[in-house]
Amino acid sequence: MTMHSLALLGAFLVVLFALAWPLGLVLARVGDGGAVPGMAWMGRVERLLYKAGGVAPASGMNWKSYALALLVFNGIGALFVFALQRMQAWLPFNPQSLANVSPDSSFNTAVSFVANTNWQGYSGEQTMSYLTQMLALTGQNFLSAATGIAVVFALIRGFSARSAQTIGNFWVDLTRSTLYVLLPLSLLVSIVLMGQGVIQNFSPYQEVQLIEPVTYSVPKTGADGQPLKDAAGAAVMESVTATTQTIAMGPVASQEAIKLIGTNGGGFFNANSAHPYENPTPLSNFVQMLAIFIIPAALCFAFGRMVGDRRQGVAVLAAMSVLFVAATLAVMGAEQSVHPQLAALGVDQAAGAYQAGGNMEGKETRFGISASSLFAAVTTAASCGAVNAMHDSFTPLGGAVPMLLMQLGEVVFGGVGSGLYGMLVFAILAVFIAGLMIGRTPEYLGKKIQTYEMKMSSIAILVTPVLVLSGTAIAVMLEVGRAGIANPGAHGFSEILYAFSSAANNNGSAFAGLSANTPFYNTMLAIAMWFGRFAVIVPVLAIAGALAAKPRLEANPGTMPTHGPIFVGLLVGVVLLVGVLNYVPALALGPVVEHLQLHTK
Repeated sequence: MTMHSLALLGAFLVVLFALAWPLGLVLARVGDGGAVPGMAWMGRVERLLYKAGGVAPASGMNWKSYALALLVFNGIGALFVFALQRMQAWLPFNPQSLANVSPDSSFNTAVSFVANTNWQGYSGEQTMSYLTQMLALTGQNFLSAATGIAVVFALIRGFSARSAQTIGNFWVDLTRSTLYVLLPLSLLVSIVLMGQGVIQNFSPYQEVQLIEPVTYSVPKTGADGQPLKDAAGAAVMESVTATTQTIAMGPVASQEAIKLIGTNGGGFFNANSAHPYENPTPLSNFVQMLAIFIIPAALCFAFGRMVGDRRQGVAVLAAMSVLFVAATLAVMGAEQSVHPQLAALGVDQAAGAYQAGGNMEGKETRFGISASSLFAAVTTAASCGAVNAMHDSFTPLGGAVPMLLMQLGEVVFGGVGSGLYGMLVFAILAVFIAGLMIGRTPEYLGKKIQTYEMKMSSIAILVTPVLVLSGTAIAVMLEVGRAGIANPGAHGFSEILYAFSSAANNNGSAFAGLSANTPFYNTMLAIAMWFGRFAVIVPVLAIAGALAAKPRLEANPGTMPTHGPIFVGLLVGVVLLVGVLNYVPALALGPVVEHLQLHTK
């Protein structure tokens, strides 16, 4: 571990918390329905939207009505995104004349962006028109993020309400989250990114002359378009010389901002945040990491204000921070360590030089190991999925950390809204375990935690491990699943496990060595994404409804404090215990075996 890495991590956390505190005040106002300071003029726009949509903002919903509205809205959104992809060849803002997207890829992408996953089995600049990128994908980046904020507001109201039958109004929460939080932040971050060199235009792609021609080999194809093979079955190669390069253009900054702020992660370009037009400088890289964490961190402060005890929000934030710092130090240490086989190849001086540099494979030189490792931890601790380095090229243990961060349930800061409501479900489980140990009925924030809440919490926690492990098992058993593996053995297994961990936990990043743009993976991963999102949200809303109906009890001498270091430690332990135990056998077959193989070859 270098001092540069520690300084970068420290600076990141200091700036993050300094920005998250005032944003938490705004989010608390948005959730409580009050006027937002400095944005009173936006109230007229808000009222016009309610009038146009026939929404009665003062009318509350019970949890079932809230869940139904949410599911219907997101279902319609998925159909819209699917239809736009299937018709983009005939629609405007398509200067490249890109073809309609295939049905299975359209289905996968529609589910992905509605579920806040943004898994991309396609190359954005070669597949999606400007209209599809802006109207379908960027639009869902806003709406899926607002959906997550709405759900966490509903759950917080469940804790703060006193014998209420409603948990808020989904349409109001969706509207206010978008108008007062997501749009202003996206505009601000877009301007900052454009100032750093992120492009924003509607120009057709540019064909430029190379300074030096490049010659490379590609498989030769026959008249049927299939690769030709020689008598030994090997591919017949032919040399191709390139004298020009196509430079992709497009409205990148606007999509980049909300993909980060909404913890969506879908890049305009296939290389995502490693592309110089999406993330050109070390400063833009730092801003992007802050954008990913800013709302999840601020929601913790908003939570404390909305339940009437700021210490509760700080305790949850502290638990998230402890887990995040430990994971970040682990991935930084793994990526800065020397590869044992490379160290043994040369003299001590050469090995020492490599040790000082660490594992630069798959990383951009303008960011280096420290910033790439921190970005990997940030994007997988949050359910973002944007990447500035190739996670597939990390060391076995370095790649295992982002995978494990996702498998913990995306609660280490997590997605916009989803991270906090996921952590609060773990908090409910933690106080239940503590109640069993001391022989008292568990309480959290004055609400008794009883059988119904534990059933719903169990469903919310177990949905994703079931999807991840069953999906991985099916993929490795079937030939159609194994066909996508680029690297056989333990690493190939890790590629599949990472893909399903990413999909079911609504992250979207990948070990990109897996060829997943096939009907099998597009379908299987779409199923994992949909149920990984909404089969968690519905139980959370059920918990919100049950808690809202209960009276809020006053603390007494026997009440367990849930704002001190003991509770923070208990919460961290429960997250690790539940998360790690679910995946130990699978992790042993993948990154653990691969790490051991480094020392045996």
